[in-house]
Amino acid sequence: MKLRILAATALLMAGSQVQAQTEIQWWHSMGGALGDWVNDLARDFNASQKDVRIVPTYKGSYDESMTAAIAAFRAGNAPHLLQVFEVGTATMMASKGAVKPVAEVMKEAGAAFDPSAYVPAVAGYYTAPNGQMLSFPFNSSTTVFHYNKDAFKAAGLDPNKPPASWPEVAAAAAKLKAAGHKCPFTTTWVSWTQLESFSAWHNVEYATKNNGFGGLDTRLAFNTPLHVRHIENLANMAKQGLFVYKGRGNTADATFYSGECAMLTGSSGLYANIKKNAKFASGIAPLPYYPDVPGAPQNTVIGGASLWVMAGKKPAEYKGVAAFLQYLSRPEVASESHKRTGYLPVTKAAYELTEKSGFYKSNPGTDVAVTQMIRKTTDKSRGVRLGNFVQIRTIVDEEMEQVWAGRKSAKEGLASAIQRGNEQLERFQKSAKL
Repeated sequence: MKLRILAATALLMAGSQVQAQTEIQWWHSMGGALGDWVNDLARDFNASQKDVRIVPTYKGSYDESMTAAIAAFRAGNAPHLLQVFEVGTATMMASKGAVKPVAEVMKEAGAAFDPSAYVPAVAGYYTAPNGQMLSFPFNSSTTVFHYNKDAFKAAGLDPNKPPASWPEVAAAAAKLKAAGHKCPFTTTWVSWTQLESFSAWHNVEYATKNNGFGGLDTRLAFNTPLHVRHIENLANMAKQGLFVYKGRGNTADATFYSGECAMLTGSSGLYANIKKNAKFASGIAPLPYYPDVPGAPQNTVIGGASLWVMAGKKPAEYKGVAAFLQYLSRPEVASESHKRTGYLPVTKAAYELTEKSGFYKSNPGTDVAVTQMIRKTTDKSRGVRLGNFVQIRTIVDEEMEQVWAGRKSAKEGLASAIQRGNEQLERFQKSAKL
């Protein structure tokens, strides 16, 4: 009898210990090799301590996870952590009752937190005008140039000399096509790579008011002669079969690491999937530019996503969130994430540790994203932060598809995108004032 009572007591104690563990729900949009990375981060953190358990859940694309989280918040069951792509930043900033600033979470939890420890170009994007960091820069990427070294060799191109300018991209594409390649060049995220990053890289405005950082009354400005010239050049390449449009978002990613397309402008975060899936030697190079533009190249803009802390949770849960964000910020953890994925290192210490390890020397091109982002920024190149940005990117996709198909000129497509996009900005400006 005594043994039974002792056994029952032990079970109750074990149950209470399990219940004492704080569970943190983390919704994300990482699939494939990146999904493996997210799951490993959660598993390793959970194994490192006993008080907090991170539960990562894949919720579909960035658009889908953001929509799901908004609905969940209204229903009173939002996750603790939500991964939101950079395009949703202004919308999250305007959702004052739905989110809790990361700086506030860390302070209330008594967790050490120094915003200056994070890479400035990254942290600055997620910081409010008052200097408060609003979200945690989790998987920050930038646009780079990926190319198939084996395809270059087969076409008589130097595999160690990727095209540095857009005219060189067109020339390389012509040689690849002549060698029998059906998709010499493609791109992902057309608005991000060909207009947003393109603008910053050439130090020209994408939108007024410092690309939206200076106020909600910002308006689109990507119809300069330089922008028209670039989209015209891409349209001409499309007519000749040198540029093959593969669809919206990151649809074109798979066509690169499968070997179908030989050159691609896309995210530095594609590195993990290339490493896992490509059966050829690949290279990473800086984003191409036009050499006759004064001041180019400048710097590229941020992509990827950050982690937002949702409002309405318990103090113990916020303490658990703070512990996890501290873990992600550890130099050794952040460095390993950077090396594994191609995303930018979260902190300066992580970058220094990666450099010291010799990783960049043994893996040429993996430092391209970092060097593009750590350059000094200007008011025109700091980044783009707009309301209703998701809708604006969709509009850009729609208009550029008309251009690639030859149904509109570059000038007409850009003008229409600006007119329709500005309507979205006006709508957001009015709703933000309510």
